[in-house]
Amino acid sequence: MLDLLEVAAEPTRKRLIQLLGSGECTVTELAENFPVSRSAISQHLLVLIEVGLLRARKEGRSRYYSLNPAGIAELKTQLDSFWNTELDLLAADAAQLGASRHNIASPLKNSGEQQ
Repeated sequence: MLDLLEVAAEPTRKRLIQLLGSGECTVTELAENFPVSRSAISQHLLVLIEVGLLRARKEGRSRYYSLNPAGIAELKTQLDSFWNTELDLLAADAAQLGASRHNIASPLKNSGEQQ
């Protein structure tokens, strides 16, 4: 199973998501923004559809791609969860470091006061 965060973090896919934030586009319109082939962009779009970040609709001979609100909401939830967890760990590390420094500094102060 593909990881949503890894898929969205790949530079070409991240840019595709950004471009589609302005509204739906065809693969040809999207490919104009990249130095790679239309076929390569199509493959990136298929991966984004597979993880649920995009959806496609067919109209005549054209296929239009757009953001999938449910998939984008899930990506936001995962990012929020990731950052909350990381920030909690960072705060715990900072508190532990602060306590360690305080414990090291306190005995020195106390031993200096006793002398």
